[in-house]
Amino acid sequence: MGCFKQKYYFSSINVEIYFKMKKILVPTDFSKQADYALEAAAQLAKKNNSEIILLNLLEFPEDMVDPVTGSATAAGPAAIMMMKNARKRFLTLRKKDFLQGLNVTETVLGHKAFEGIMEVSKKENVDVIVMGSRGTSGINEIMVGSNTEKVVRTSEIPVLVVKGETDIYAAKDFVFASNFDEECKETFKNALEFAEKLKVTIHLVIINTPQKFNDTASSNAKMESFINDFNIDDYTLNVYNDFSIDKGIINFAKFIDADLIGMGTHGRKGVSHFFNGSRGEDVVNHATLPVVTFKIN
Repeated sequence: MGCFKQKYYFSSINVEIYFKMKKILVPTDFSKQADYALEAAAQLAKKNNSEIILLNLLEFPEDMVDPVTGSATAAGPAAIMMMKNARKRFLTLRKKDFLQGLNVTETVLGHKAFEGIMEVSKKENVDVIVMGSRGTSGINEIMVGSNTEKVVRTSEIPVLVVKGETDIYAAKDFVFASNFDEECKETFKNALEFAEKLKVTIHLVIINTPQKFNDTASSNAKMESFINDFNIDDYTLNVYNDFSIDKGIINFAKFIDADLIGMGTHGRKGVSHFFNGSRGEDVVNHATLPVVTFKIN
């Protein structure tokens, strides 16, 4: 598959701050994947003096859950026992070396996972959500999905998804994929600020597919025009050809040996999501690299 790129270096100019990181929400089920996410969040918190909100959502028996709100209807013996067990696991988690010296708040809720994550992120005015994911494939991906995918699709704030142990500040190359339409400019401001925080080279890329193909010169001109409104310290412009956009993003990241992928998501829902899918979800599912998504308004 073809690839075109140019590299530019400009003197560093302050970028208007959109990507705040005062509060980081980390949902946890105490799994290995959740621990990977927590460690990545801790790295961000140390650099940005952030508060980490650790959230555990308990799955109560159906007869204890309000079918409308998804929250627990009563604090019976079983619920109390589950709450106590979660508190014990939090105490063990808090002993992790990477959390020492950080401002960490624990929250336990009897709530459906996805709804609980969204509720807490809004209530606490969270700036970014960090989640772990195993990734899925095939029919489970289409019909069931995961809480991580739902959060990526619908979150109004940036979501960072990690698949394994991640040294986020060792990252050097950050791929940002987009069609670079006008509606993506606010999203790009977030991505650019995130890149500034990590001190990485940001690689802007348009993925060309057989269904929607543009010549390299036109694609490059579109990106050049798009970035005229921004002052960027270190970046490249790229055009990559592949059979689908999500595969193209992942393959391009492999091609340049990137450390991190970023992209915008429209947050499709319902029938639209079933037929059209969500590129953010697809990339989160199949990429092995950390992926950070930003809502396109």
